[in-house]
Amino acid sequence: MKDPASPLRETDDDARKLARVLLRSARHAAIAVLAPENGFPFVSRVLVATDIDGIPVILVSQLSAHTRALARDPRASLLTGEPGKGDPLAYPRLTTQCLAEPVERSSAFYARIRTRFLARHPKAKLYIDFPDFLFFRLKPEQASLNGGFGRAYQLDGNDLIIQSAANEAIAVGAAEAVRDLVERHPDVAESLAIRLKAPESGSWHICGIDSSGFDMISGDFLLRYEFETLAVDADHICSNISKIAYSIP
Repeated sequence: MKDPASPLRETDDDARKLARVLLRSARHAAIAVLAPENGFPFVSRVLVATDIDGIPVILVSQLSAHTRALARDPRASLLTGEPGKGDPLAYPRLTTQCLAEPVERSSAFYARIRTRFLARHPKAKLYIDFPDFLFFRLKPEQASLNGGFGRAYQLDGNDLIIQSAANEAIAVGAAEAVRDLVERHPDVAESLAIRLKAPESGSWHICGIDSSGFDMISGDFLLRYEFETLAVDADHICSNISKIAYSIP
């Protein structure tokens, strides 16, 4: 039972979905680490993508202060959620407490993370392969969601991770599945943008899929859509995307 005096609401499926969207739709975030010199919190800005299991991924220089801090102490917090017009505190935001795991270039999933990161941040191609840059996976441990005034929730880290046995298989077939979908339906991204009321921008395209949903990108805009239930394979994901794009409203 929730403490009657607590400002927290009972965490429900709507809160979990909002938290997942705030984390998975972020292209950048504020990251807080513990400075090894004095133990003070140190905050910086990082580019963010997600791995196939929904775990956030950052690309950082080994020369940066936050990278040196993570090498000493893996604890970090990410703040995601963009304000709009008016009071910035009226907009949802998510603080995710994570444990940072460096991704070695020799690891089996380095290429996957690199591909997914570049799909979301194509300009990072200029420096992604520099020897002093590396990836961290930031495994969520717990999270605090503020959905706006009077809407505070506490979440477990597992609420933000895609728990699916199909993750690896989907990762292998993701690029080919999306190419096939676009070949069959060249206007699928435009139809999705209209159906999902995406911001007016240049051309949209699908930049990532996973068993929980898909991402679309256009310039500086990123749109995340979460399925109601987990997809079982890449074909199932593309079938869901087609239904969303072309079903009768």
